[in-house]
Amino acid sequence: MSLIKKQRFPSPNPQIELSIVTYISGGLKVKGLLAEPKDERISDGLLYLRGGIKRVGMVRPGRIVQFASEGFVVFAPFYRGNHGGEGNEDFAGEDREDAFSAFRLLQEHVRVKYIHVFGFSRGGVMALLTAIHFREEVASLVSWGGVTDMFLTYEEREDLRKMMKRVIGGTPHKYPERFQYRTPLFYLEDLLAPTLIIHGVKDLNVSVEHSYRLEKGLKDLHKKVECWYFQDFTHYFPPATNREVLIKLTKWMKKQR
Repeated sequence: MSLIKKQRFPSPNPQIELSIVTYISGGLKVKGLLAEPKDERISDGLLYLRGGIKRVGMVRPGRIVQFASEGFVVFAPFYRGNHGGEGNEDFAGEDREDAFSAFRLLQEHVRVKYIHVFGFSRGGVMALLTAIHFREEVASLVSWGGVTDMFLTYEEREDLRKMMKRVIGGTPHKYPERFQYRTPLFYLEDLLAPTLIIHGVKDLNVSVEHSYRLEKGLKDLHKKVECWYFQDFTHYFPPATNREVLIKLTKWMKKQR
């Protein structure tokens, strides 16, 4: 059992129970947010993998509740070193174990039968790595504005290079193997889950090229993939459209069981 502590957290929706969970990941005590519909029915599980690093892109309770309101037991790890958790993030390096252990936690949940994996922004890499690791156990995978290529992120995001050199331990030129380790495009042969790609074409945070490369890689391997590209949107969709897409993608997920 990986869960060691569960503490109630205020929920914006009376039909959804929120808890801060402490669980074991790679020998570390890591924290995350768990959302459970109060109807007690057997549910699909959703592993929500956030973007950013440290306080940037932190899990938002309202967003997690949106997914739970569509009938999912949702778990969103904060990743190591955040909200009092032990260790330090290393940008899809060893902290991928936080996602893997979170997946196992959902597997242990008495109300969860199928588990889907969702990644936003940097969480796209985490989601892909998780689906590759649990290749026969993931019901579906969604990457929304997701990073897929760490070499491309380093090339495109000059503002992130200092952080990436510090966290990853060097540049792609000096340590290409460290960037390849964090780039799931190299390991798509082991991805079996039906995949949905969502991306705003005008995204400047994570360019749509990340999704184009993922789409091409999956299609070249004859994998099951569907793509929803939005020509007029950036990294962040307008609230009404965001909600519409969320409902649509959760319906898509349930069809992949």
